[in-house]
Amino acid sequence: MQSLVTAIRELGVILPGGILKVDALVNHQLLPHLTREMGERFAAYFRRAAPNKVITIEVSGIAPAIVTAIELGVPMVYARKKKPITMKEPSFHGQSVSRTKGGVVDLYISSEFLGAGDRVIVIDDFLASGNTLRALAAMIAESGAELVGLGCVIEKEFEHGRENLADLGVPIHTLANIVQMTEADGVQVEAGR
Repeated sequence: MQSLVTAIRELGVILPGGILKVDALVNHQLLPHLTREMGERFAAYFRRAAPNKVITIEVSGIAPAIVTAIELGVPMVYARKKKPITMKEPSFHGQSVSRTKGGVVDLYISSEFLGAGDRVIVIDDFLASGNTLRALAAMIAESGAELVGLGCVIEKEFEHGRENLADLGVPIHTLANIVQMTEADGVQVEAGR
């Protein structure tokens, strides 16, 4: 997605620890035309898989996921990072290590919104090591739903998340691919795959 590649080149900032800060277009501020295009691209790619739910994680995945869900005409569910007292049991729980949060992040999805018979695609902001997506995939499997695809706005190819998730046996689609990034040389980004 060339418009996303251009936005990352212009607005992305490389931080120590291998973090790509894209707050100006995905994580804090949203560019509506770009977000709409992301959702349209994901929906076009995954339409044949016939999902009946889109799942993401609060907060950064919500914008591209909701546009994807609108385009597909299906509900969107987001995994919560804190379990509210209003969440009915049973619920599905997973954990992932987050570099940007600096530790373990808990994920919760209510059984009211995910279960047997659901065909799910996951849409998230980043594919790096794949740990967070693996935690979501485990929650989806525990619910009895079927995972039919993974979509991420930005892939950090050099962190091998795609390879780490290959055993899930589902298509993985990304919109931009970070081939390399260093503070000295900047970010080398190309269209996703």
